[in-house]
Amino acid sequence: MQQISNEQLVLDISVNLARVSDWILDPQEIKQKRVDQFLQQTESYLNDLSKNDISDHFKPTLDRFRAEFENLLMTRDSGNTYDWAERALTWANILQHRAKLA
Repeated sequence: MQQISNEQLVLDISVNLARVSDWILDPQEIKQKRVDQFLQQTESYLNDLSKNDISDHFKPTLDRFRAEFENLLMTRDSGNTYDWAERALTWANILQHRAKLA
């Protein structure tokens, strides 16, 4: 089995965050289930990434993102969905632009 590159894992995380930032604002139950599914998948990608060697240029970003992702998971049902969506989308953009550094 071919190992997925760090850059691709970071881009996959970015895409997931962009998707859930949109879905979290939709009250439909099916969308909320997709949010949970994609957050679990993102957590899996993060775990895969942590097993790899990460460039020194990307480590600070990854460390900050891990802390923010834990915060996103803990505040998933806090009720402030606009703030939550904004934070997720912000990190999606940051990770997309820095993926090549991974």
